[in-house]
Amino acid sequence: MLKPYHRLRSFEAGTDEAGRGCLAGPVTAAALILPEGFGHSMLNDSKQLSHGKRNLLRPIIEDQCTTFAVAHIWPEEIDKINILNASITAMHRAIDQLAPHPEFIIVDGNRFKPYKAIPHECIIKGDGKYMSIAAASVLAKTYRDTYMEKLHEEYPMYNWKKNKGYPTKEHREAIRKYGITKYHRKSFRLLPEQLQLKF
Repeated sequence: MLKPYHRLRSFEAGTDEAGRGCLAGPVTAAALILPEGFGHSMLNDSKQLSHGKRNLLRPIIEDQCTTFAVAHIWPEEIDKINILNASITAMHRAIDQLAPHPEFIIVDGNRFKPYKAIPHECIIKGDGKYMSIAAASVLAKTYRDTYMEKLHEEYPMYNWKKNKGYPTKEHREAIRKYGITKYHRKSFRLLPEQLQLKF
């Protein structure tokens, strides 16, 4: 069962990202503060929820949370600063937009960089432990999925509406056949070594 908060009853922000392991598209982070007493029986780590359930939860979370924000880091920046730094930067940029600002931050995973003077704690598998991180994981995932579905219209041959840019066999076969787009992450191994692309 998800816990409502880690340390503070109010002004505790949860943050999480989506798309870290993808070959194409942004890495997307969400940050939010939930009001005391928030709860929903369907809420869980976004990876444990169906596409339909995530999309049902998104407007509920947005409507009921105290504040929320989402930030994308695009492939060009990912290639410059690496995916770990891009994930943390996305979380920072989402937190930047929160009003009111949090007094404490809980982060999914085990890596984060201090955000201003606000104390934080990294929580491994936090999206399955705390409501605010779970809710942030739902927002990050749904916003990123929606964006990849739009990109699919521009490049349908990669089937991003289905694979969302993850390294599926189908996606890699399309890269081998059609090459890469401006939305692919050039710093990633897009194909197995025997099929490396020339940029």
